[in-house]
Amino acid sequence: MTERMTCDERFIVLAKELNYDINGENTVGGNYAPLVRHRDELYISGMVPRTEGKIQYPGRVGLELTLKDAQAAASISAMRCLAFIVDAVGSLDKVRALLRVTVYVKSTPDFVDLSEVANGASDVFSHVLGDAGRHTRTTVGVYQLPKNAAIEVDMIAALHPVA
Repeated sequence: MTERMTCDERFIVLAKELNYDINGENTVGGNYAPLVRHRDELYISGMVPRTEGKIQYPGRVGLELTLKDAQAAASISAMRCLAFIVDAVGSLDKVRALLRVTVYVKSTPDFVDLSEVANGASDVFSHVLGDAGRHTRTTVGVYQLPKNAAIEVDMIAALHPVA
């Protein structure tokens, strides 16, 4: 059934499953653009797992948070990235490809399952965008992220050319 759905329809269904309000206000916390469009490319700033103005899954992976918590946080961050695309261009069906995804994980020094954390974001992109959701990816373990967030995701997407 999901194969016949549009990207936008899959996004809405997944948002309901995750209890994520896609109509909520996407805000940024500073003097920067959350998304910049350059020709057919979209550059999306780092998104932390924030819903309803509150950071979800704060803390450090491997200490306060489990792998499963971190994957859930990554999925929320990925959904925020997609929501900004919808806000900017009106439809996820306009995405031709995700070119690059970076996932930052605030973790303990001995936590080594960083790629598995990033799968929480990659699975969202693949599910919602289908083949267009395949991407290159880098995952980096870091000491600190904004607002005590455990995860931050940024990305570059390419749009279908306008006919």
